[in-house]
Order: sequence, then C-alpha cells, then structure tokens
Amino acid sequence: MSPVIDQAVQAGLITSAAQVQDIPAVLRYRRDDPLAVRICFPPRASLVGSDVAWVFARDLLATGLEEPAGEGDVHIRPFGDEFVVMEFHAPAGTAMVRLDSPGLRRFLQRSYALVPAGREHLHLHMDRDLAALLRQA
Repeated sequence: MSPVIDQAVQAGLITSAAQVQDIPAVLRYRRDDPLAVRICFPPRASLVGSDVAWVFARDLLATGLEEPAGEGDVHIRPFGDEFVVMEFHAPAGTAMVRLDSPGLRRFLQRSYALVPAGREHLHLHMDRDLAALLRQA
C-alpha cells in the first residue's frame, strides 16, 4: 500500500452572494505525517492566484463530519446529510467550502487503513523531524 493517499474531490466555494462555485480539490494523507490531512485548491480558488493548501488534524475532519468542530484557522461542520462545510480563516479573510460527506468518509476510511486511529504514534519520527528542524534554524 502506498504511503500517500491522494483523493480528488469536487468542492463548492460558497461566495459572498451565497452562490456555490464548483472547484476541484485534492485531499492528501501521508503515513509519515499521520496526524495531518491536507486539502489543496487550485489558483482560481485563491485571492492571490496561486495554489492554496491547508493542513489540519485528521481527528478534526472525523469530528466535523458528525458535529461542529474546530478552533483556530479551520472549522468543519455537517450541513445536512450529504455535505460538510469547511471554513478557512486567514488574515485576508474567510473562505467557506462545501464538500461531499460520503467522499470525505471514504477518504478517512482509506487513511485509517493506512494508519489506524490511535496508532499514529507508531509512524512519527520525532528524532528525525527534530534534527531536520534544528538544521533549518
């Protein structure tokens, strides 16, 4: 099994006029970063015209599928039975994105097959990561 899961998803950017603009996005999970999920959006979803990636806890995604969750820059909440809404807070403003709940559940199931919940610590490389940080300082 590959140590990386990439899953394309169709997102809906909720505009200030309460319209939904379809945009592609990619969810990514890596075994060597077992606590995190990334979601990447294309340049047209950005205020600055470049790719945008957000990183947040896998647990946040799992909780946000069932109930409102999040403190800080990323918030996730159910929106009916078929969707969740993700809010991304940045100094330039807030973006709201609607995503398909069944697709997110499939992504989480695939990530749990790669690294089961509660076993993330077995895939962390604290010594290596600390050494890399110190080399960058």
